[in-house]
Amino acid sequence: MAMVLESIIGLALLMLLFIALVLLFVCKPWRFFFSSNRTRTTKVGDLERPLVPEDLDLVPNQTNELGRSYDLGGSCVQSEGYLNSPRTHGLVHKQRIPPAPPHLVQDGSLVLNLISDASEDVLVGQTLKRPFMLNHSIEEQSHIGQEELSYDLKFDSENDRFQEFVRQDIVDQRSSLTLELISGPSRGDRCSISSTNTSRLPLTLGRVSPSDLLVKDSEVSGKHALINWNLNKLKWELVDMGSLNGTLLNSQSVNHPDSGRRHWGDPIELACGDIITLGTTSKIRVQIASETKCQVPFGLGVASDPMALRRGGKKLPMEDVCYYHWPLPGTDQFGLFGICDGHGGAAAAKSASKILPEMVASILSDSLKREKVLSRQDASEVLRDALSRTEAFMNHHYEGCTATVLLVWADGHENFYAQCANVGDSACVMNVDGKQIKMTEDHRVTSYSERQRIKEIGEPLKDGETRLCGLNLARMLGDKYMKEQDSRFSSEPYISQVVHINQASRAFALLASDGFWDVISPKKAMQLVFQMKERCSPDGENSAEKVANFLLSEARTLRTKDNTSIIFLDFDTNSRKSSCKLDP
Repeated sequence: MAMVLESIIGLALLMLLFIALVLLFVCKPWRFFFSSNRTRTTKVGDLERPLVPEDLDLVPNQTNELGRSYDLGGSCVQSEGYLNSPRTHGLVHKQRIPPAPPHLVQDGSLVLNLISDASEDVLVGQTLKRPFMLNHSIEEQSHIGQEELSYDLKFDSENDRFQEFVRQDIVDQRSSLTLELISGPSRGDRCSISSTNTSRLPLTLGRVSPSDLLVKDSEVSGKHALINWNLNKLKWELVDMGSLNGTLLNSQSVNHPDSGRRHWGDPIELACGDIITLGTTSKIRVQIASETKCQVPFGLGVASDPMALRRGGKKLPMEDVCYYHWPLPGTDQFGLFGICDGHGGAAAAKSASKILPEMVASILSDSLKREKVLSRQDASEVLRDALSRTEAFMNHHYEGCTATVLLVWADGHENFYAQCANVGDSACVMNVDGKQIKMTEDHRVTSYSERQRIKEIGEPLKDGETRLCGLNLARMLGDKYMKEQDSRFSSEPYISQVVHINQASRAFALLASDGFWDVISPKKAMQLVFQMKERCSPDGENSAEKVANFLLSEARTLRTKDNTSIIFLDFDTNSRKSSCKLDP
């Protein structure tokens, strides 16, 4: 009996030991005694990438997004929205990492092919010839993906005062949105809405009722897209509602990549002058105006076109960004109008178009500096300081952009003053009482002034040399890596003289990216402006916009091979507008 009892006890002990061993292997308590440093996370920013992707179709998906989730070039950004935050009204805003084509994905990892073709032909109007110095170390290239993070941290920590007065300026700001079908079966139909009319929001676009903008086009889905007002960001946003034929914003797709499952796309910010395409033929022009601030007190026209199929059918990404702010936050007398033309991607142009106006506004928020400009009738120091700060804040090492800005201010007696600053080859010309005034300097390597500047540095260009490190520009914002490698690159701007425009003057200003100037000379541009102004009645509505679109049409007719953006300012007395504030 005792032996049986001992056997049972022994068996029980063996079972307990077995159970303990099983639990030991399942729980693995020894993992707590070792460091978890072996776990590594691979970030998108750690991937190597060339200065210029070989496949131009991939360019839009490789640029950093800043300000707008999809702030495409050719847009006109008004002063009603500076701060960014998630979308409201039930739609979730996501920072997207664009999906990679199937052949670039291996075992769940994104793989980019960095092999370049040395025999690539140089295209007319192309700022970059080919990728430059692809044999960078991984450490050098890893900070590409950190550029926006560095900018955000730096900007947040060093620009608190600016953000404070911006917040005060937009507390009660409201906006109106107007959509006009400019092509397709329903051409001419319009729809307008105010951001305060929440009962009508969101605004829906589709082929069937009860869409707010009814688009009678067989290529348009019954419920195709919607537009909503983001209270946090004070921005209008476009969302594709899982349409079958997709939605384009300035020739760039905004619908979900998997259209077959009817997934909704991410919300994309809209700006004045954007073009929304539903299907292939129905195009909608976006007009946005602030309802709480005065209108731009003179004629304003903005036009832009990526000229997407001008390079032998090869898709050309949009790298222009044009913008205007009137008035600048914290200043009732100053406005800024500008164009940035990116190269190597659109990210640097987007960054500069956001940072530069903020820097100018921040400087002019100082009453002493503002009064100094007004008393001396000269803003050279403001413009130079703003561009210098912008360059310091931009952390784009392998992308860059031109920057041409026209600062306009009023003296309170219906007189205006205009002064321009630029780096690169986007240009501005003015005409005052028939006299043509050059407001910018060409900073291409082939220009005489740039070759002289480079010669004075002590490293003159060779005869016939038209590029530095693959770039045809010697001055730009961004491109930090190349500036570190070659001291001949610069971000020092050219500052024009101040142009005085009195009440009796017949004056206008024309800003345009190099896609326009490649095919139209300044003298010819002046002739075209006068030609179009004669056709328009003096007090005709949107006459400045008609001039801008006419100039863009001429560039298209002459088959420009580059992105083209135009801002036209008409200071003629008949084109000036009175201020208009809404009653509270």
